[in-house]
Amino acid sequence: MYRLIDRLPTVEEFVAVTSAVGWADAYDPAAIPASLAASLHGVVAVEGDRVIGIGRLIGDGAIYHYLQDVAVLPERQRRGVGAAILGRLEEWIATRASSRTFVGLFAAGESVSLYRRFGYAVHEDMTGMFRVGPHRPSSNGPSR
Repeated sequence: MYRLIDRLPTVEEFVAVTSAVGWADAYDPAAIPASLAASLHGVVAVEGDRVIGIGRLIGDGAIYHYLQDVAVLPERQRRGVGAAILGRLEEWIATRASSRTFVGLFAAGESVSLYRRFGYAVHEDMTGMFRVGPHRPSSNGPSR
């Protein structure tokens, strides 16, 4: 049995869960404390004294909210933990955001079906884009 707690994960909890799901190389370890501190809200799922899942919201807190780092230890997946974390984050947004608030996320693999249950969809007239690291213009000018 687990319980949800409205708080950000500690750096150690964040590293433990994200490493367990294969995201160890996705972050600069030195940036994790500042990244967590800049979050709008967080939720952890705790079983006994062990964090088994995490999720957080980032954004400006007014118009834009982004679900970030929703992750559950592999041995605890497919038991509703991720959906519970997502539900709690959605409750937080609902009590603070306007009806026109943009809530975004990046989904991969099997998580897509979870997010669809909460009303998230791919929009044909929009394309999500991202880059890893700072922009370094080439000597040939911007690429198109």
